Amino acid sequence: MLDRRQEILKTLRATPAVLRALGAGVDEDRLRRRPAPGEWAIIEVVGHLADTDERALARVRRMLAEDDPELAPFDQEALAEERRYLDLDLNQELARLEELRRDHLAVLEALDESGWERTAR
Repeated sequence: MLDRRQEILKTLRATPAVLRALGAGVDEDRLRRRPAPGEWAIIEVVGHLADTDERALARVRRMLAEDDPELAPFDQEALAEERRYLDLDLNQELARLEELRRDHLAVLEALDESGWERTAR
């Protein structure tokens, strides 16, 4: 039987290593080339994942500290412009994602059943 919680944790653990492997040897032009108008380049996706993990971890912590908090949305396109995703360094962003993901996993792995059932709006 599929254990959803374990599958989530397994995917969260694996993602940084998979991204590092996929990015190995990719030249700078390809790393920063957008495949089509409105689509993101590889480096933009990595920056977005790190920023999203940072926000998700903050949200989880807030959900654990407060009862049913209201979580404000964020504008991913504005954040991409503000942080200049196309100019980011791939190795620095992967390292940032790995660190954030370790912290995120530590919080999630420590949760009991009731922690996994916490909600937010």
